[in-house]
Amino acid sequence: MPEIAEVARIVHYMNKSLVGKTLATVKAIDDTNVFGKVGTSGAEFQDALTGKKVLDAGRQGKYFWLIMSSPPHPVFHLGMTGWIYIRGEPLAHYRPKEEEKEEKWPPKYWKFILETDSKPKVEAAFADARRFGRIRLVNCAAENIRKTTPLKENGPDPTVDTNILTEGWLEQKMKSKHVPVKALLLDQANISGIGNWVGDEILYNAKLHPEQYSDTFSSAQLKQLHKSILYICQTAVDLLADSSKFPEEWLFKHRWGKGKKDSVATLPNGAKITFLTVGGRTSCVIPSVQKKTGAVAGDVKEVENGDEKPAAKKAAKSNGTKKRKDAPKVEEEDAEEQVEETTKKLKGTSRALTKSTKVKEEIVDSGRRRSGRGRPKV
Repeated sequence: MPEIAEVARIVHYMNKSLVGKTLATVKAIDDTNVFGKVGTSGAEFQDALTGKKVLDAGRQGKYFWLIMSSPPHPVFHLGMTGWIYIRGEPLAHYRPKEEEKEEKWPPKYWKFILETDSKPKVEAAFADARRFGRIRLVNCAAENIRKTTPLKENGPDPTVDTNILTEGWLEQKMKSKHVPVKALLLDQANISGIGNWVGDEILYNAKLHPEQYSDTFSSAQLKQLHKSILYICQTAVDLLADSSKFPEEWLFKHRWGKGKKDSVATLPNGAKITFLTVGGRTSCVIPSVQKKTGAVAGDVKEVENGDEKPAAKKAAKSNGTKKRKDAPKVEEEDAEEQVEETTKKLKGTSRALTKSTKVKEEIVDSGRRRSGRGRPKV
């Protein structure tokens, strides 16, 4: 699932290519998921944007929007596989394999395409194979977009709202909850934009164990966590999600060998990379760096070379009730991502369908435990 940096990349190119131009042509498919599940339709989107001028583009976490010359304004969420394409621009080129392919227009699985009245014209499109992306129309003044649903229900953006996401604010948030620290970071109601790999990168940089409970860290540890959140998010955004430019010491550069037969993932210095699964979600951890200094979630499974080692049943059972109570609310897109990860693990076995269904039900019941799954394709 695209995270804070990928969204920043899209907004950068929207500002570069669309802002200041009028949309001469807008065509939209009436997708009942992408449009319909958030109360609009392809036809309404088409009518609302045709002939309007794009004044600005903005973002908050995993959401982004266009400010039009008059309301309503479109607000986007990429879901798992959604993406904005601008013809001739390297939006997808943070994925090296994409550079080798000849651009096809319109892109496959497009949900809307638009053209500006400028010369030369600009062509843009939104495509989504899995249809978990969402496109809304919000009928409000531009300055109130972030005060509307769903943005008002989301927490501060680490690169936009640094005046809100202070050390004191973070410490109060962490101490007020009793959930694994990674689950807290990935809950969009707490902080916007942190997802799979970004969450792991932050915790590695802060030297914190992802499954340690949020209210068990010292003030010094929380101060470092605050620094790590701002550093990782701002760096990834400044580099527009171009992973080839990420610092060599980042975990991102070395973590993707997980699951390869007879391979043991390590950092260049030889430190072992371990993958832990809690509640069906995977976290990338460096045990020699990320030490447990307080109570941790009980249902941890260690993953080595694609094989899981279950934790003791007693530990998992003793924490189950508490975790269900404290678990953060799950977004529809995030729940579907958890289901996909579980289904992939079961693929090729006779239990795939039944177990993926069971896990989906458990996800809705027990809330979000996010992880380092949905990386950009590199």
